[in-house]
Amino acid sequence: MAFRKPFLLLLFLLYLAPLPAQDRLSGQHFATRSEVLARNGMAATNHPLATQIALDILKKGGSAVDAAIAANAFLGFADPAMNGLGGDLFAIVWNAAEKKLYGINGSGKSPRSLSPDYFTARNMNRIPAAGPLPVTVPGCVDAWFELHGKFGKLPVEQLLQPAITYAREGIPVTQEIADMMAYLERNLLPSYAPNGEISFEDFPEFCKVYRKDGRFPVKGAVYANPDLARSLEKIARGGRDAFYKGDIAAAIAKYIRDNGGFLSEEDLAAHRSEWTDPVSTNYRGYDVWELPPNGQGIAVLQMLNILEGYDMAGYGFGSAAHIHYFAEAKKLAYADRARYYADPAFNELPVETLISKDYAARRRQLINGTMKGQYGPGLEDGNHTIYLTVADKAGNMVSLIQSNSWLFGSLMVPPGLGFALQNRGTGFTLEAGHANTYAPGKRPFHTIIPAFITHNGKPYASFGLTGGDMQPQGHVQIVMNLIDFGMNLQEAGDAPRIRHEYLGGAEVISAESGFGYEVIRELMKMGHTVAFGFERFGGYQAIMLKDGVYYGASESRKDGQAGGY
Repeated sequence: MAFRKPFLLLLFLLYLAPLPAQDRLSGQHFATRSEVLARNGMAATNHPLATQIALDILKKGGSAVDAAIAANAFLGFADPAMNGLGGDLFAIVWNAAEKKLYGINGSGKSPRSLSPDYFTARNMNRIPAAGPLPVTVPGCVDAWFELHGKFGKLPVEQLLQPAITYAREGIPVTQEIADMMAYLERNLLPSYAPNGEISFEDFPEFCKVYRKDGRFPVKGAVYANPDLARSLEKIARGGRDAFYKGDIAAAIAKYIRDNGGFLSEEDLAAHRSEWTDPVSTNYRGYDVWELPPNGQGIAVLQMLNILEGYDMAGYGFGSAAHIHYFAEAKKLAYADRARYYADPAFNELPVETLISKDYAARRRQLINGTMKGQYGPGLEDGNHTIYLTVADKAGNMVSLIQSNSWLFGSLMVPPGLGFALQNRGTGFTLEAGHANTYAPGKRPFHTIIPAFITHNGKPYASFGLTGGDMQPQGHVQIVMNLIDFGMNLQEAGDAPRIRHEYLGGAEVISAESGFGYEVIRELMKMGHTVAFGFERFGGYQAIMLKDGVYYGASESRKDGQAGGY
């Protein structure tokens, strides 16, 4: 696709509806609704029924982690393209009693019997997105039980029962999920195989579960998944071993093997989540926390360190300087992301250097205040998810994100299990010598990242934002909206967003409506290509704790809901 500046200017004139200047700069009037306030507990998810389930668990004496597991289990049924038992999970937990943050990496590894030679012998330059080859061990269920073992209060059977009941009885499909399904009907397979070499008929088990009448369900249609209900019942009774060592593991391994793949029962049985210490940087007096690689969370910290050197509050929200410096900081951080982020078990990663203030100061010197730049990595060498957050009466908070990777992952649905297996193996590169190159028993580069903010050693906000490469960009914009631009929690999510990306080979700043014409013209003079954007700006949920009161916010671009009691 070619992007020409006159065309883009006309596009903005036709489609943008900018807010008054004083509103853009003050951060007021962005909220589509008020924050939700409550004292005893709060949940924010992308589905109203998931929020209700979380609150029910809290009211029955469950912990924040209990409620998050229950909501996540339901979302694996209700929003199956985005997440489920076949995917991975990451979380950050604030433990109020210890006044401490915990992190868990619930991502799975590649098959130990799949060698890089397999791809080399077939002249493959990437791991295909559909089919058995991109399937890595699903880490979600083990992460549930690790989280529950440390922070849970109610029995797992009680936590999974709402999802079991809904999956058996069915729920009406919501507008957002129906719209997504309609999009998938047109675009899912072309995204997996641009040359058209696969069809839905190649995935009959997928069609049995998700396309029962030869199409995806529409808005208002009652969707049920009894196979998933049975899988959840087995897990509720038999624990994590029911998934990784029992009938479910055997069914997964057999299905993958029968279809030419490599994931085995031994791979599943050997899986374990890893507890990890979150890492942070201080941004204008607030500590922003992310998980270290194999995820992309430290890109948030790198960007914030660079942006801290600029007077964002003085520039104002939506100004050309705000957008320009944001885009340049993103490019600098993502250049490092592309080179260095990988499984630390296979590489010595320079995390402390990358998130240091000194390194950010050196990188910041590369930025021209009046012209866009191009950047490489800064050290010498030697895109589908759900996010939810829950807080309980005791002050515990959890920031949790879970994903199938691509929509419906690999499209591989083992018979009788009711869920799709992720295709997280697409996160590897096949480039020899790269930190993230494929290897057996290795965790791939991951896009899903939970976030947390503390202030003076106390919890301030638990938040996250879905959307693949958009996630670090979204995290940074939320932090800036709260700290630099003085927005409240709901405004911080509703304010128009930008996304720096590459479309049709062109470097583009995609922008939602709400940015002024004069700002767009100024950015173009700096050399930026600016395009009108819609969708693909992520899905935000957040909880803030202030003076003993929880504030909840939910993404206005989605069907989500924040609720408390």
